[in-house]
Amino acid sequence: MSDKDSKSATSGPRPLEVPGVDPVTFEVLKNAFVTAVDLMSEQIMRTCYSFVIYARDFSSALCDAEGNTVMQGSGDIAVHVGTLHFQCKAVIEQFGKDINPGDVFAVNDPYRGGTHMNDVSFIRPIFVGGEIIGFAQNKGHWADVGGNVPGSFDVNATEHFSEGLRITPVRVWREGELIADVAQLLVSNTRAPEICLGDLHAQSEATGVCEREILRLVDKYGKDAVVASMQGAQDYVERMVRHRLTELPTGTWETVDYLDADPAQGEGLVPVKISMTIDDDGIYYDLAGSAPAVASFLNSGYGTTHSAIYAGTKTFFPEVPLNSGFYRVVQADIGEEGTVVNAAWPTAVSGFCSGPYEKLMNGIFELWSQVMPERAMACAFNLEYLLIGGTDARTDEAPYFMWYDWMAGGWGGRRTKDGSGGTAPVFGAGLAVQPVEGQERLSPVITTVHRIVTDSGGPGEFRGGFGLEKGGILTDCDKTVMSYCCDRARSVTWGIAGGLPSTPHGVWLNRDSDDGKFLGAAFSNVAVGPGDHFTRPSAGGGGYGDPLDRDPEHVLEDVIDEYVSIERAAKDYGVVVEEIDRELLDFRLDRAATRTLREQLRRDRLSWLAEDPEQIAAKYRSGEIDMLDVIRRYGVILDWGTGELLTRSTEQFRELLARRSVEHWAAT
Repeated sequence: MSDKDSKSATSGPRPLEVPGVDPVTFEVLKNAFVTAVDLMSEQIMRTCYSFVIYARDFSSALCDAEGNTVMQGSGDIAVHVGTLHFQCKAVIEQFGKDINPGDVFAVNDPYRGGTHMNDVSFIRPIFVGGEIIGFAQNKGHWADVGGNVPGSFDVNATEHFSEGLRITPVRVWREGELIADVAQLLVSNTRAPEICLGDLHAQSEATGVCEREILRLVDKYGKDAVVASMQGAQDYVERMVRHRLTELPTGTWETVDYLDADPAQGEGLVPVKISMTIDDDGIYYDLAGSAPAVASFLNSGYGTTHSAIYAGTKTFFPEVPLNSGFYRVVQADIGEEGTVVNAAWPTAVSGFCSGPYEKLMNGIFELWSQVMPERAMACAFNLEYLLIGGTDARTDEAPYFMWYDWMAGGWGGRRTKDGSGGTAPVFGAGLAVQPVEGQERLSPVITTVHRIVTDSGGPGEFRGGFGLEKGGILTDCDKTVMSYCCDRARSVTWGIAGGLPSTPHGVWLNRDSDDGKFLGAAFSNVAVGPGDHFTRPSAGGGGYGDPLDRDPEHVLEDVIDEYVSIERAAKDYGVVVEEIDRELLDFRLDRAATRTLREQLRRDRLSWLAEDPEQIAAKYRSGEIDMLDVIRRYGVILDWGTGELLTRSTEQFRELLARRSVEHWAAT
């Protein structure tokens, strides 16, 4: 790997010249495009029917006449990044010249650049003088689009036919008139047709808000200035990114992350391989070597794979606006069709977000942490969805309900700071935690616990952010099932630069009862009923840096705040803390004992990672050691319900620990 000649980090690119537009007007219009998109988002927030969309599972965009993204909104979620322009282009390709003022199109097709079936986009052309100058688009997550299970997340699906309604580009409004039979066809294939019909109207009207704002700009500044500035906004972003690249090293970096398993292949982690090259032409990713598509819905289509690449890269360029100018610089070869990162029709893909998507994002974080060490960050917790659906017996009508929940969790430790805790997933940093009161009003599910999980942050010189635990109990319901879309029960959220892993994901049903059962991190259609209770944690982030280098005073503060227990302060950090009076938050740090314990841990920890995994599994089953000992000290992966050793997964997990952690311990 070679470094570029040093260049001034303070000198920016030459001012951008937009033909026919003076610099001040261009700056005004560039920012006005953001406002136009944000107004669209404000509209959908105030008029949507779905509680899921209200919790900000939506995004908006302004595209140019060719479908290229001119501007995203300021609060959009990452997973939609990089797919909105694909869907706009799909509409243009489908309808060609048969697009008229007042038309609105719907699409959710993941094989035409979409995300998954639940994410439904509405796209409206913007005309001036009989000419299309752009498109307004809003994408929102419908809580149900049919399929085998309520909520449409069937982990066991291998083809999209089990996942719900696939909407290829279709016209829903023609020249301002609703095509009622088409709208009825769409919503009638869902378990909540009235809610979906309300969202259909709300999303369409939101695109109309953007259209009106763009036309206002045309009236004020002229069509030519607006159209030129749409192109100029993309050129501006491209030039910003290319200028930043002149300050960075060139070379190639590689990593691998994993899904937990392929049901068709038995036990063993499923690789997602990433190679990144930076050269004078831009940034290039190669995903060759990633595993074949898995026999579940945890696969990614081409649109979402590109989205993960764009979003992961954009995280390290926070000062750069996002539009298709960014995509000109960031190129990717996602490999041949049929892999877990390039699933082809009709492979099931609705769980892409919990599967390859965040593996790609976190792997890209790891690569850019080497390129930009000042912004380094360890792995973040995995996106997860818990869905409970059936009929609501609280009323005589017994309507369908979908209790549709996701949790906040921890992001990875950073080079100079602990990771963010209780934060939305990297999949969608703008995603809001759903209000418990709203959930309880809409569904027969009562939340019984929602709290920080002590010891969930991956240990490191800079600790990973904390995860949460959320549990509930079912009340008046009938014909009810539970499904869970997640991962990282086995490919546990990892640390870098010597940091240690977090905790596994997974759901417990009726825990501490005679019929208690660990359901794991991916399941569907589990029958539940009144009185059944459940709980699941979200993981914290992975740790950054050797935990034995963490300032003991910081560990003491974590103990006081209940982020870290006294026991794990000793086991993970080698810090000895004595409790004097918990109610008074009176704890004492024993510095002499800490020095001795840290010396002992430095001597012993390499040998722990070489111990016989079968013996470690036996100790876990007997209660001699706990789950965090198994993962963090011994690098062993088990079935957390039965304690059965997962031999191949353990081998792979230990390989990752050796690269991400042990190599850095040796260096110290």
